Amino acid sequence: MHLAQLNVGRLVDDPDSPTVAEFMNALLPINLLGELSPGFVWRLKDEVGPGAVGQRFPGHEDDDRFIVNLTVWTDVESLRHFTTRSGHAMYLRRRLEWFEKSAEPTTVLWWVDEGHVPDLHEAADRLAHLRRQGANPLAFDTKTTFPAP
Repeated sequence: MHLAQLNVGRLVDDPDSPTVAEFMNALLPINLLGELSPGFVWRLKDEVGPGAVGQRFPGHEDDDRFIVNLTVWTDVESLRHFTTRSGHAMYLRRRLEWFEKSAEPTTVLWWVDEGHVPDLHEAADRLAHLRRQGANPLAFDTKTTFPAP
């Protein structure tokens, strides 16, 4: 089994604005760091550009400020190491400078069969499940994880 991870967020301004330029300019190096990290398997990408900001999350197709990150990792610890103990951690700590605060969970994790590549519809379903049911083996967060089935 591998671990799928989705996080979503709505930028505080348009993606090409100076307000979020530091974050947008960091996408390429941070995504490359993720790809080179132990345990990384796959990430959603745009046809062009450093991230997946051109991908549209179900229900937010007309909102350029709503962006997604969808990745697959070998295990929770590999994802946790990348997000909290690599260069990514600085951007995670500063996320409220670039993203609107959400009252709902914006990150969801779930187990997938090795070799499975989740799409945004599957990810949206898992996030909705987490928001409705709370953390459980089908959809959980980084604080409350569950072992692979």
